[in-house]
Amino acid sequence: MPVRRVSVINLKGGSGKTTTAVFIAHALQERGENVLLVDADPQGSSIRWSELADWELPTVSLPTKNLHKQLPGITPREITCVVIDTPPLELQAGIVYSSVRASTQVIVPMAPTPGEADVLPDVRAVLEEMEPLRQDPLPHAVSLNRTVYRAISTRSTRAAAEANGWQVFDTEIPRKELYSQAFGSPITNLGAYKALATEITATEVR
Repeated sequence: MPVRRVSVINLKGGSGKTTTAVFIAHALQERGENVLLVDADPQGSSIRWSELADWELPTVSLPTKNLHKQLPGITPREITCVVIDTPPLELQAGIVYSSVRASTQVIVPMAPTPGEADVLPDVRAVLEEMEPLRQDPLPHAVSLNRTVYRAISTRSTRAAAEANGWQVFDTEIPRKELYSQAFGSPITNLGAYKALATEITATEVR
């Protein structure tokens, strides 16, 4: 059975990549997947979080431009899903490119603001550059986070992204302390990420 490998990427820091990767990994594990979380960011936020919270979820550090070559060798046979927490693209492009190359799926977390929407063309450029190196198209989608219920900003950002050819997950991650203050704590309440994990697993793995 093919292993699902999900990279969480964005151009800049502060977009919620680590929070998204961590909660997705735990939500997929709750769904019955055997998950490995890979911290590809030299800052090591996911690794530090796992140590502070003493997770049962296995987490490894792999901040390397050869991630796509090394990942198969460090992935235990029982693992069915790998989630990769990447560094900001603008700071560590080589690592992000390698992560994307290793992936079967890419998730782009972003808040519904004009500034974050403006980086989507740069992320699209990375995905397009990787296409010739792949046998199949790489599924990718935007995950809207830090949203406010029924806010115009959320609706307009979704509409703009979709108009530019992006798939946007139906699940919206609300602006809550449950997520923003989660670093260092055990993941006991998955909230909206449970629904997001369901959408992620609906994508076929090749």
